[in-house]
Amino acid sequence: QVQLVESGGGLVQPGGSLRLSCRASGDLYRIETMGWYRQAPGKSRELVGSVSSAGSANFADSVKGRFTISRDNTDYTVALQMNNLEPEDTAVYYCTLRATTHGNLFVSRQYWGQGTQVTVSS
Repeated sequence: QVQLVESGGGLVQPGGSLRLSCRASGDLYRIETMGWYRQAPGKSRELVGSVSSAGSANFADSVKGRFTISRDNTDYTVALQMNNLEPEDTAVYYCTLRATTHGNLFVSRQYWGQGTQVTVSS
């Protein structure tokens, strides 16, 4: 079993900042990508940003220049720093990772956290 626990969501005014954190635990063997998705009311879940095991990151166009992502491979954490937040960033943010486990060394699968609410409003 693999568990992802997110923290750091909340209410912030436009132009403000928030930092989301996610810690993975469980039967992990090798983590490939780690990242964040979000889902706003009435919309599909979309990629916000991800980072590979080598540290290469990519972001949705809507957040480029405002959000950064970092990961720590020693304690299985990934963080999303969100600056200059806009009302359009309001959504539930989900931590995700793709990994293999000791129970399945050869086929990776994607795991999800439970989500954390981010609300940007004045």
